Amino acid sequence: MLSKARIKQIHSLEQKKYRRQEGLFVAEGHKLVGELLVAGHTPTYLCHTEQWISHTQVSCPVDIVSETELKSASLLQHPQQVLALFPLPHWELPTTETCRTKLVLALDGVQDPGNLGTICRLADWFGIEDIICSTETADIFNPKAIQATMGAIARVRIHYTNLTEFLTEVASLDTHIYGTFLDGKNIYECTLTPHGIIVMGNEGKGISTDIEALVTDKLFIPNYPSDRPTTESLNVAVATAITCAEFRRRAVSG
Repeated sequence: MLSKARIKQIHSLEQKKYRRQEGLFVAEGHKLVGELLVAGHTPTYLCHTEQWISHTQVSCPVDIVSETELKSASLLQHPQQVLALFPLPHWELPTTETCRTKLVLALDGVQDPGNLGTICRLADWFGIEDIICSTETADIFNPKAIQATMGAIARVRIHYTNLTEFLTEVASLDTHIYGTFLDGKNIYECTLTPHGIIVMGNEGKGISTDIEALVTDKLFIPNYPSDRPTTESLNVAVATAITCAEFRRRAVSG
């Protein structure tokens, strides 16, 4: 049976200050919880309905609850059989040298948790293991963001740092820093390397002025046909998907 104290704890973790204070985040649903368990993340608490089946053993307090009890604790509109509390992971910031050998994403002030979670999921799909975020970027452990990752957070490392300082150091190593702009060069006609950093900007303002000054290769995703009136811009997650797909297509086609 779920205690009132446990329900209060779970609900408090909807707020960033309490996630930091307790060092925990909430994961819900078979897909997300299952992916984290398989990847070796150990929960501190887990509750589930009798319908939930896991093939991974856990060594933490477990409550078997009714649908009604789960709903009282869940942060979702439609609870999904299982809820768990996991310790916040601590990932070391990649060295700038990593960006010379791998493809890395950087997010400059992405605000929407759903966009952030979707970008994490996209990174996982395209084999990108690290995302460097500015301190203004949304918290990946926000419940909406973590759910949107669909389990990709088990494999993709999210880092928060002073992005301007990090990219300044990367730029000093003559590493390619790509960014999407309306005045950039057609992405389908540019030379793209299999490594470097792809910067994606804020939903409304795009890439900030300080970061733009560090971008070595400005890219543009063209609309089709080019002379047809169209929407002003693409959603940042959609633009990330198109950009990453083109980088990986080039890598495969050689």
